[in-house]
Amino acid sequence: MNASKTSRRCKVVAAVLAVLAALPATGPAAAQSRERNGDYIVAIINSELVTAGEIDSRMARARADAARSGQRLPSDAVLRQQVLDLLIDERVIVTYARESGLRIDEPELDRAVQSVAAQNQLTSEQLRQRLRAEGIDYARFRANLRDQMLIERIREREVVARIRVPDAEIERYIEQQRGAMQADAEMNLAQILVTVPEGADAATVAERKARIDAALARVQAGEDFAQVAREVSEDGNKARGGEIGARPASRLPDLFVEAVKGVAVGQVTAPVRSGAGFHVLKVLSRQDSGALTVTQTRARHILLRTSPQLTAEVAARRLNEYRRQIESGARSFEDVARAFSEDGSAPAGGDLGWFGPGTMVPEFEQAMNQLQPGGLSPPVVSRFGVHLIQVVERRQVAQDMKQVREQALNVLREQKFEGAYEEWAKDLRARAYVEMREPPQ
Repeated sequence: MNASKTSRRCKVVAAVLAVLAALPATGPAAAQSRERNGDYIVAIINSELVTAGEIDSRMARARADAARSGQRLPSDAVLRQQVLDLLIDERVIVTYARESGLRIDEPELDRAVQSVAAQNQLTSEQLRQRLRAEGIDYARFRANLRDQMLIERIREREVVARIRVPDAEIERYIEQQRGAMQADAEMNLAQILVTVPEGADAATVAERKARIDAALARVQAGEDFAQVAREVSEDGNKARGGEIGARPASRLPDLFVEAVKGVAVGQVTAPVRSGAGFHVLKVLSRQDSGALTVTQTRARHILLRTSPQLTAEVAARRLNEYRRQIESGARSFEDVARAFSEDGSAPAGGDLGWFGPGTMVPEFEQAMNQLQPGGLSPPVVSRFGVHLIQVVERRQVAQDMKQVREQALNVLREQKFEGAYEEWAKDLRARAYVEMREPPQ
């Protein structure tokens, strides 16, 4: 599989799962309702129509969703206007996408339908049966799905092009990230603790202070810190040479964090006083908080490409059998990949090498991120086909400045996306032909 960086707004499969809940019902119950209420054209948008039946269907599904989730809806009049506005916006965007030359070809639409079925744990035939049971015409479902894909694609193309992120804003974001990492850098400290009893008199405090000073002097004279801690320290870590263990700064006492600021790895602090007593701290290790890091994953996969002869559900069944063989130890992942994978990585046992976030298509990356090293995913459907994924190992690596800036730019674009989208949709609607129709008398 070629590494393909795809925006989360192109995650068509995830987006179209909502299509089932958005389609107008067309079955007997819906037909009876339209006969009672009278279906009619509510609005004409460019060359598209919005009907009263479509609005009623969306309102009914909104009420059902609200009942399941315990949400409160506005009055019927307000809800109807909200649904109408949403449908008009959709029609405006769809017609603009078509006029811009965007097309969803049949094989791509077929793959999206298969993905909807697979993610609902249905076969293609079961999906048809479910649509039929809900009174949804299959051809209408495909048409709505195609429109949803067009909307997602044109939104991504047009809206991202409108977003401007100044260099100064990128620099501020990077500095904020560095500051957050600095504030919570992971450190491994060791300590020598000489306790001071609560309410101790001056003589006792002076005696305990002399004891910690003597311990520090031994360390500064060249004795091993761990050995001095074992002999002198009065804390629970003395058997480990006083080592507290690596942890983020947020999980260390503020007194300790302040005391070791500016102290190099391998060096010790002067004695510091806490409610427990006197401490001498040694910095055993410190995360390089000056560099921004990213988690890289080394993974491998087995890919079966879907086709009219090999549907997504059949491919998933085959991959589940391969998974069973690998987990039982009957065959190795690498052998199965070499024998059956339809990807260029097959000769290497499916090994994809090391890669960072955003490199693979979202469906692949989401499933992979849920795995521990050595874990096997269930079959995962993407636009390339169906995958069986195994994580080999992970590592933290420092990013170079180009990568840091690119990641910052992506995050800031994401933060600006909704506002830019609303502005773009408003502009489109202002330029569109929208004719509202009165209900028939």
